[in-house]
Amino acid sequence: MSGAKNKAARPSEQAIDEAVALEAGDGLAWESPVRVKRPKATSVSIPSELAARAAFLANLHRESGLDGWVERVLRERVELEERAFRRAKKELAS
Repeated sequence: MSGAKNKAARPSEQAIDEAVALEAGDGLAWESPVRVKRPKATSVSIPSELAARAAFLANLHRESGLDGWVERVLRERVELEERAFRRAKKELAS
């Protein structure tokens, strides 16, 4: 039931769009910009046998190159690990 209350209390997408459009020209309505620095690129070494196996799988998945496939797989795995970490943290807190 609390999910229904939260959903009902949220403004509609149209209401948000209208509020943003009304405040668009008002410089006082906006916070100062946030500067974000990109982290430096990092290289990772993997054994040649593992690289060959990964290259085969990248080709199998029709990736243009090994780098793109490894990045996609790593990103998926990191997201899974982060979700599991948040879930475990939430369970420990309750």
